[in-house]
Amino acid sequence: MTTLTTWYQGMKGSIRPVIHFRSDRYWEVDAWRGFAIVIMVIYHLVWDLYGMAGWKVDVYSGFWHIWQQVTATSFIGLVGVSMGLRAGRMRQKGKVHFLPFFQRGLVIFSWGLVISLVTFLYEPAGYVRFGILHFIGVAIILAYPFLRFRWLNLILGVVLLLLSRVTSWRHDIPWLEWLGMIQKPHPAFDYFPVIPWLGVVLIGVFLGNMLYPEGKRAFSPPDWSRFAPMRWLALAGQNSLLIYLIHQPILITLLILSGVIKL
Repeated sequence: MTTLTTWYQGMKGSIRPVIHFRSDRYWEVDAWRGFAIVIMVIYHLVWDLYGMAGWKVDVYSGFWHIWQQVTATSFIGLVGVSMGLRAGRMRQKGKVHFLPFFQRGLVIFSWGLVISLVTFLYEPAGYVRFGILHFIGVAIILAYPFLRFRWLNLILGVVLLLLSRVTSWRHDIPWLEWLGMIQKPHPAFDYFPVIPWLGVVLIGVFLGNMLYPEGKRAFSPPDWSRFAPMRWLALAGQNSLLIYLIHQPILITLLILSGVIKL
């Protein structure tokens, strides 16, 4: 009986919920990411109403285009901020190791390949070849050598953003599409080339290094982590990849069940 009780207590102590709030992180970074995930879900709901339910919504220009750009810029900028923050904490312990960043990038890129497969099965002509998950996975690896810099990241980031405005260097070479070096990309549901979006990551690294040098805040924000809205946003931010992967199937299922999307 004693052995059984000990086993039960050990098992009980090892059980953790899949989604739980981590208080050992900076709440403002997670809340920012959570806000980005919320506005992303709203945009994808609008896109589903346009692309699958036939509603007349202009999702590629005007208000909703700006909404989508703000969403993507927030997500991608936070990749750089989080990298700078993580590198600072590693630096406190001695060295910034490449392997954790490489592994993280590989995992996210692999999920991008899953998205490619799913979208190919749904619509071969417009499947995601190099979407936001592909890009983030690659960007984490490409940005690693720049983690020790501050102002250089800001300069390079701005240069990459400006370079995207110049078309003379682009060529119609299909295998360079992921770099952004193509005049007319293939139609796709999701497309985030290295140029210009790596520039947003590098600017994020700059912000991470400036705001969180050595992994610690260089400023003193008010503590809003106890307020329920901020706590929920932070929780969403801590589980952003999971929400990204499951939100579209949930949205589409709900729209089908409600009769908005006709099969």
